Amino acid sequence: MLAPYAGLLSLVILGIASFQDATRTDKTHRKTIVHQVVPVSGKEVIGPAEVSVAINPIKPDEVRAISFTHGGSTLYTSDDGGLKWTSSRFPQTDNTRMQGDDLLVYDAQGNLHHACIRFTGIRTKRPSRAGNGIFTHRYLEGKWSPATPVVDHVNTVEPFEDKPWLAIDNSASSHKGNVYVSWTRFDEYGNKDPDKKSHLYFSRSTNGRAGYQPVIRVSDTPGDCVDSSQTIMGGMPAVGPKGQVYVVWSGPVGIMLDRSLDGGVTFGKDVQVQNNPGGWDQPVAGTMRANGLPVIGVDHSTGPRHGTIYVTWADTRHGDLDIFCCSSSDQGATWTQPVRVNNDPQKNGKLQFFPWMSVDPADGSVNVLFYDRRDEEGMQTTMTMARSIDGGKTFVNYAINQPAFTCSDKVFFGDYIGIAAHHGKLVAVYSYFKGKTELALSAAVFKFKPGTQEVVE
Repeated sequence: MLAPYAGLLSLVILGIASFQDATRTDKTHRKTIVHQVVPVSGKEVIGPAEVSVAINPIKPDEVRAISFTHGGSTLYTSDDGGLKWTSSRFPQTDNTRMQGDDLLVYDAQGNLHHACIRFTGIRTKRPSRAGNGIFTHRYLEGKWSPATPVVDHVNTVEPFEDKPWLAIDNSASSHKGNVYVSWTRFDEYGNKDPDKKSHLYFSRSTNGRAGYQPVIRVSDTPGDCVDSSQTIMGGMPAVGPKGQVYVVWSGPVGIMLDRSLDGGVTFGKDVQVQNNPGGWDQPVAGTMRANGLPVIGVDHSTGPRHGTIYVTWADTRHGDLDIFCCSSSDQGATWTQPVRVNNDPQKNGKLQFFPWMSVDPADGSVNVLFYDRRDEEGMQTTMTMARSIDGGKTFVNYAINQPAFTCSDKVFFGDYIGIAAHHGKLVAVYSYFKGKTELALSAAVFKFKPGTQEVVE
């Protein structure tokens, strides 16, 4: 989704770990365990929001993150497992367009992939310049490759391509190495005309350097173009252990999923994962906007839930915003009933919002990061990480040692945060307010014995 982009430069920073050394449960059922919270952004990084984080499966101490910042996207680099970070401007290859919705994914060989939107002329009735598209890059031999367009519209913003996500087939199937991208296409962004529609679109590359195949529409039922709960939004792909391609999104029908069993060549009929009470565009005091968009992950471990699909999101089915998770063990055909991830008292009027999830490929644990107001008043906010080791049936909530901060709806807070899991290590990266209007990034680093709730000190 679009943000109020503006400009400045970000440079180099270094983080010093802060430690949480007690083990207890607080009054609202969050456990406190040993973990480390470290700064990711420094003073030169202005307004960091919408952060994506990834762990290299070949060299797990190599952790990378990226976020929107004023003046362009910023890349954050850690080579010690997420404890110390430096930052640098992500190379902008087209200075005539603004960049956003950045994300990072590693492939099975340890190559880093990036995707983003680039646009100009949006929200302007008669722009002097126009253009928009979705692009990917690979980090090769110490530098980023030139941009590969997934779709690129020159001299127009109609249709408008928005909010991409990226998945790579790391399975042993014949589709191994394929790159998949899904996103929202607006006939005309922001137009309230009911004849103007939004849909979920998809493209694939069977060779990232050779480019992407022509785009296809995945969603059966369209949404509007308002960029709110009746709009198709949040398209996110994931790959199963046999090369199955799953795509999840939200819109007027609820949380939906479609799948491809031929490597992204064709998709079937949409399946409703769950309804989405209150819609995905959710009012949260102190934010310009907040969403409960679905996040998808698949169990690639060798454990008993191998191949299980998980989806997490936020909605108001109990009256206030909560985080939920459900699963499918039959390739998305049927789904379990939602499990409430946050474990504070139900219907207490306290908000949990902006969830993100990572399924550990080694042990199949389901790890969910979210903003939490269970212990706070008004717009005061803290962070929680919830972990399940029983296939999403139950979650243990862990308090992150992030001092409470007050949100402000005068500052763009983004649309997503990030968490990555690998062999029991969790690196969660999120935006928070340092003052009334100053945003910064921190990382919370947890280490669990794989397959357990036992912390490794």
